[in-house]
Amino acid sequence: MTEAQEKKVGIISCSGEERVEGTISRVATRLVLEKLRPNETVTICLPLFLAGGREEREFARDYPTITVDGCDKKCAKIATERYSGKPTSSILVTDILKNYQCPLSSRRKLNDATLTVTRKVAERIAEEVDEVLRHRR
Repeated sequence: MTEAQEKKVGIISCSGEERVEGTISRVATRLVLEKLRPNETVTICLPLFLAGGREEREFARDYPTITVDGCDKKCAKIATERYSGKPTSSILVTDILKNYQCPLSSRRKLNDATLTVTRKVAERIAEEVDEVLRHRR
C-alpha cells in the first residue's frame, strides 16, 4: 500500500432518487470529492457496490469508509456492513437537516436554500474525513 493510498477515505453516498435528501447526499459528496477534500477522498459507486463490484467492496473493506445516507433506510450503511464491514463513520442527511429550517426544493433541481444546506452536509462530511485521517496518523 503506497503512502497516497493510505491517505484516502472512501465515501459511499445514497443512490436514492425519490427524495431530495438523496440528491443532497450525492451533491454534498461531489463537493467533498471535487472541492473540499479532493486529494483525500474517493467515491464508491453504491449501485456497482450492490451489484457485486469486487474493487468497490475491497476498498470499503481495506480503507476507511464514510457512508452518507439520505434517509432512515440507510442503504449505503447497511450495504457496506453486509459486504465489506462496518463503515468508519456514517452520516444521515435527515439528522443534519434537523438543525436548519430550510424549505427543501425539488429532488431534481436544488434551490438556493437547499444548496446552502447541501454545503453544510458537505462540510460535515469533510469534518469526518479529517477526523478519520487524524486517527490514521
